[in-house]
Amino acid sequence: MIKLKTSHLISLKDLSKEEILQLLSFARKIKKKHHLNVLKDKIIALLFSKSSTRTRLSFEVGIRQLGGSSIYLNVQELQLGRGETIEDTAKIFSRFVNGVIIRTYNHKDIITFAENSSIPVINGLTDFLHPCQILSDLLTISEFKDIDNSLNICYIGDANNVANSWLEAAVILGFNINFVVPEEYNFKKEIFDHIGYKCNNLPENINIEHKFNPSVLSKVDVIYTDVWVSMGQEKERKKRLKVFKKYKINRELIKRCRSDVKIMHCLPAHRGEEIESEVIDSPNSIVFDQAENRLHLQKALLVMLLKDKI
Repeated sequence: MIKLKTSHLISLKDLSKEEILQLLSFARKIKKKHHLNVLKDKIIALLFSKSSTRTRLSFEVGIRQLGGSSIYLNVQELQLGRGETIEDTAKIFSRFVNGVIIRTYNHKDIITFAENSSIPVINGLTDFLHPCQILSDLLTISEFKDIDNSLNICYIGDANNVANSWLEAAVILGFNINFVVPEEYNFKKEIFDHIGYKCNNLPENINIEHKFNPSVLSKVDVIYTDVWVSMGQEKERKKRLKVFKKYKINRELIKRCRSDVKIMHCLPAHRGEEIESEVIDSPNSIVFDQAENRLHLQKALLVMLLKDKI
């Protein structure tokens, strides 16, 4: 095991290709050992302004299994919710706890927090990126397929924070990914600036389309989707459902794929909208494996990120 060079995990760009592969390897090993006492007497804060199931469960259980303790804090219960600055809040947290996981809306807020923090900061989700989700998904895929240029993924749906992090991962790791997203909800310029490419000049392993290509579907190892209406987009729900109805993962679409194609969804799923219940519960689905792997990947991340820093 190597320790990570970065002080924080804000985006996948904070990690090198070697570090990501080492992290996945270590996570596969740590999955076999539920309890490691490496965070004994350490306290990790979870600072959340968005509701959560998997992120909160996986980090709180993981911290406990590593011998540490966690404290969950809702932003609205803190002075941060009454006008205290992010800068001051970060400095206060640095005096009390040994690390912090942040789940928030504005990506700039977590950057500001990290810039003013002397303790490690982990991005548990922002509206822009969701690095822990994609690392966990890569762990799940690595259990049946090498993460290299032989891997083919098809992401179908909204070009949201999860899709943005998949875009990041493909640039770093070089696997093949085909995005099928509505033109009305295509990737924004911000993510292309972030990865250092123009939308019309992406690496050969990355393709963005607005309609299904049968030849692509027949070659993919993984079909991946996410909700069409994310937190904070509820006012757009009616419009989004109308636009996205052609991008549903159903039995007919899966029949166009290889018989051993894996089906992934980062959850929560709106069954009957972006994916049929019969598909998510099918033998090809590894949705609940990927949910469980949030725990194992994030334990590995905590150990590698905090080693020699706490």
